[in-house]
Amino acid sequence: MKKELPWLVVPGGQMKTTLFYGPWQCRREFLNQCQRECAGEGYPLMGCIWLADLKFDWKGRLVLLPVDVEAGSRYGIYHCCCKFPTRTKAENEVARQEWKNAMKSYRKSWSERFGEWPSVDGVSWPGHHIRDLWHGGNPVEPNNVFPAQPGVHDLYNRAYPACYDGQPPWNTVGPDLPYTDN
Repeated sequence: MKKELPWLVVPGGQMKTTLFYGPWQCRREFLNQCQRECAGEGYPLMGCIWLADLKFDWKGRLVLLPVDVEAGSRYGIYHCCCKFPTRTKAENEVARQEWKNAMKSYRKSWSERFGEWPSVDGVSWPGHHIRDLWHGGNPVEPNNVFPAQPGVHDLYNRAYPACYDGQPPWNTVGPDLPYTDN
């Protein structure tokens, strides 16, 4: 699935964010990073989920040379399923309430940086916590939440338990780029 956000005026030009949604198996680079991350925290790696890719397109005009320029980049969002300890039910509810209290301002802030937070018929898409709340994820960390299309969010929620249990396909390497841009 792909979601293109509208062009956003930024210093020097305009930027457009396109979200490509998995979940996909992690490419080798992400899996290697997860091995280092989990080992550094003292927990074994159980799996890795590549959740989404953010593609950024920029167009503007150079100041010194009056020339139109276009550029772009990508940012892969993935999650390392380390054998993190889990929160108690009460701790998880506190974290979930913290997210609910901050949700509107978080979405506004995200929209200012990347483009309007997606919605359908006036209902905002859910925010997906990359490091989930149950496994100690920060409920309001700016780099821990991104908008997920509701059906895709359901897929993520079903994939996480399998990843934490070390089940295929989340425990094996996937392709370098599992989707096409068009």
